[in-house]
Amino acid sequence: MNKFRLSQLPNELKILVGMFVLVLSIGFFTGINFVHFTTNGTPHGIEENYLGNEDNLEAIEMKFKKTEAQMLNISHTHILSMSIIFFLLSILVYFTSIASYLKKFLMFEALLSVLLTFGGIYLVWLNIAWMEYIVMISGSLMIFSFVLSVLFITKELIKKKPSDNVLNL
Repeated sequence: MNKFRLSQLPNELKILVGMFVLVLSIGFFTGINFVHFTTNGTPHGIEENYLGNEDNLEAIEMKFKKTEAQMLNISHTHILSMSIIFFLLSILVYFTSIASYLKKFLMFEALLSVLLTFGGIYLVWLNIAWMEYIVMISGSLMIFSFVLSVLFITKELIKKKPSDNVLNL
């Protein structure tokens, strides 16, 4: 069966998809940088960011426990927006020439990680402290999936169309 690939798109659409992936990546990694800034990239930092540190008199920055409304807002907005981001990336990954098992992993793992990460953050807020490790692992897998997806999409966009390899006389 002859499947469509991103490499077969007209150049204008390749540029559009490439620009979308670039702008999406800038937004995604700005968010990751913000997470690192607010949590120091540690399980304790995740817990402190959502549960506060009012008991620590030596804290450099005072943080207060998030309210339920704040937690619902964080969970709601991130799960909705990240699911759309990874759905769009998954569609683009589907039209690459990578192995089927890798496509399936990238297409489904990221969405599972979105649920585990942001659902896990809510559970950390409910004082289920061990969930901070699940949040770290699933968040790392989500970033890994994002990077791999972007790399495979970009590689596919750079490929020449099959008809470009033939001389037109």
